[in-house]
Amino acid sequence: MTTSQGELLPGTRRALLHRIAVAQAEGRAPSLVAAVVRGGRTVWHGARTLVGGHAPDENVQYRIGSITKTFTAVLVLRLRDEGLLDLGDPLEKYLSGTGAGEATVAELLAHTSGLAAESPAPWWERTSGELRPEIADVLGEQPFLHPVGRHFHYSNPGYTLLGALVEKLRGAPWEEVLRREVLVPLSLDRTSVRPEAPHAGGWAVHPWADVMLPEPSEDLGRMAPAGQLWSTTADLARFAVFLANGDGRVLSAETVREMHLPAAPAGMTDLADGASYGLGLQVQHRDGRLLVGHSGSLPGFLANLTIGVADDVAAVVLANCTSGPQLSVVGADLVRIVAEAEPRIPEPWRPMREADSSSLELAGQWYWGTNGFALRLTADGFASLEPLSGAGRRSRFRANGDGTWTGLEGYFHGELLKAVRRPDGSVDHLDLGSFVFTRQPYDEASSVPGGVDPEGWRGIG
Repeated sequence: MTTSQGELLPGTRRALLHRIAVAQAEGRAPSLVAAVVRGGRTVWHGARTLVGGHAPDENVQYRIGSITKTFTAVLVLRLRDEGLLDLGDPLEKYLSGTGAGEATVAELLAHTSGLAAESPAPWWERTSGELRPEIADVLGEQPFLHPVGRHFHYSNPGYTLLGALVEKLRGAPWEEVLRREVLVPLSLDRTSVRPEAPHAGGWAVHPWADVMLPEPSEDLGRMAPAGQLWSTTADLARFAVFLANGDGRVLSAETVREMHLPAAPAGMTDLADGASYGLGLQVQHRDGRLLVGHSGSLPGFLANLTIGVADDVAAVVLANCTSGPQLSVVGADLVRIVAEAEPRIPEPWRPMREADSSSLELAGQWYWGTNGFALRLTADGFASLEPLSGAGRRSRFRANGDGTWTGLEGYFHGELLKAVRRPDGSVDHLDLGSFVFTRQPYDEASSVPGGVDPEGWRGIG
């Protein structure tokens, strides 16, 4: 159930309601429901519908289409975290005879496997999964359209393969594994592979006339791991909290953060749109805000889940129409409305519990050649290295416990930072992937590769 709507200011609630009302009216959706999550709890729910009286509430099911892929990705990453597979291994190592086994598990997750976007005819979203009983029926005679690992090309059959991989390694149907390992632990009681009352009916709205046509609702069979699920705004709000913070019963916070990282090379159009794809999550840079989540669509339904991680705000939007409202835009707008109207209040600053002297002496100003950097130690145990100019290479570093640090992001991701000491124990310089950082620009007292001109710095008369 949703928490008190009083947690948001009246002006914020009105702005949220106005946004979904415009989306439902201009998008000509039979109904549209939405929820907003902040601080790990649902703080707002809204609905608009053409039906008078009782509007859909947070427990009415809608089909969520490709948001199902994120659930499947969670199952695969659980297998990785348990040591049952490696993301860099080819699928053939674990699931043989598919005809697409050269693609790695990671490439399937990130849609860089080179597989086709859709299953061969007939149109799989509008026909029974019984027409495709085997993986070969899903992939067709020529499953690859692109070189493996070279391009981002969204693939529904790719997630069919991931579902089959889950079934092979767990020895149980995908549906059963999903319920046991994700739905039950996260209390997603209204998320299911088949509709459970109360649920919305799917509609097509004529593009040039205000009339509607009911859409068929097919069981996708083998394609289920790519788009089968039905869910509610209440359940997807809880799922959004998990995707933002992790849950030890399902996936750790570290693994969830890994899902957020772009894992696919962006094409020119995607690059211009600020869009990329992680491990089962869409990644987008919009209005200066980094958003992760997923959209979904099947005949009669549209769905979107958007998380502004830095703002600690998430939005879920569902509609029962084949096309019309741009739910990814609506979701991003709901996050923006809350983040801008009621900015996140940061936690109080607190100092470190303990100050390690060998680490503390590294803090301060350093120079990579003539480029100034600041190294800061923070209370969370990390170190950050940032250019003094505000622009350039930067990263946070995790202490390894042996006096070295490993880069966590950007250019220095995975690179080793260590202090090189003189015989007397004092720090001569920092070595970061062989780059030398000194206390002064080209410090004469430090070991600088190539040496420092003995005449030192000079002007030109």
